[in-house]
Amino acid sequence: MEKETALVRKARRGDASAFAALYQEYYQDLYRFALYTLKNRHDAEDMVGDTVADAWAQMSGLKKAESFKSWIFRILSNKCRMRLKDYLNKTEEIPEDLKAAGRDVEESADVRAAFARLGDEERLILSLNLFGGYTSKEIGRILDLNDNTVRSRQKRALAKMAEYLEK
Repeated sequence: MEKETALVRKARRGDASAFAALYQEYYQDLYRFALYTLKNRHDAEDMVGDTVADAWAQMSGLKKAESFKSWIFRILSNKCRMRLKDYLNKTEEIPEDLKAAGRDVEESADVRAAFARLGDEERLILSLNLFGGYTSKEIGRILDLNDNTVRSRQKRALAKMAEYLEK
């Protein structure tokens, strides 16, 4: 944690190599979060790239060096939410090869399939918790929901996944 804090402080002063080290540290978690949220490899890559570019541009505005991880995940989750809204407005069908984008992730196919069956909000809540490490209270603030609502939706989402996996 101390090393990360030092890197954040350097990056806030404009040190690109320090920011690159932070990016390298969190890339896999950011990508996994975006992929599971969006279920589209190309969009996940785009959202992570946009997030990193925005984070670098806004780095000097980060108030607490210790908050870097939650800060960058908040940027990513907001971008993913906007992309999910874009999906709702699309009238064309997503190609089959893009629907299957999660296949290159190492987790089991059954878990991926169960996760994919969840609704957008359920996937977002689970992703924020599992990959971003957010608490229900933090997720509630991000999604503008009561933290009790977040917990109940998370519990229902996990129950749906368990039910699917039992079949």
